[in-house]
Amino acid sequence: MTTSDRAPVPELMRMAAHPLRWALMTELAASDRRVRELVAAVGEPQNLVSYHLRLLRSAGLVTMRRSSFDARDSYYHLDLSRCGTAFAEAAAALHPALAPAGRQWPAGSSVLFLCTGNSARSPMAEALLRHRADDVQVMSAGSHPKPRLHPNAVRILREDYGIDLEPRRPQSLDALAGRRFEYVITLCDKIREVPRDHGPAVTTHWSLPDPAAAADTDQASYPEFQRIAREIDTRIAYLPL
Repeated sequence: MTTSDRAPVPELMRMAAHPLRWALMTELAASDRRVRELVAAVGEPQNLVSYHLRLLRSAGLVTMRRSSFDARDSYYHLDLSRCGTAFAEAAAALHPALAPAGRQWPAGSSVLFLCTGNSARSPMAEALLRHRADDVQVMSAGSHPKPRLHPNAVRILREDYGIDLEPRRPQSLDALAGRRFEYVITLCDKIREVPRDHGPAVTTHWSLPDPAAAADTDQASYPEFQRIAREIDTRIAYLPL
């Protein structure tokens, strides 16, 4: 067999084979990060980190989103769904028996989702995780809870996922004082900037914009609520529980 006859190396393998790109992917698999956080984590110059982030973005493995709290910042996010598909395809290309088996959720894990108002992102995340895994203890809260759930959050979960959020009301993080969780996941950039002691919990950040800020009316913001719900559901599917 000549070199030209060989199957091409999957792009994911070429991207992941570089030690620095693998280190960046590993960091982003745990949490959305800013460039300066990645620089500190991998111990390499910012220009080199930025170069390899551009390569990962061009391959579709990493995305970037402006912070909804401080527009001068950007968060990088590893597209776990794209990576999962690409790894599965690469494994199957090497040998069919290497294709991954189905995901099993362990019983007894505890997860807390946090955002500012606890009216949209965090209650949707709570409901979607509970819908996927009955044995996972999951709650959500807000630093400054709003009086009620956003009607689009209620509508989307009912119509798209068959989940009824009502009569649940937003709750304050203060109401959970003393409770301990294995995983604490922040879903908005604002609440991440407020230092909090979560004890031994594994902390993760998902940089998700407020879907209610996308438009002036509930009807106009509905597509953004749908998009955010899909992204949350995808990220939940890849939680390292």
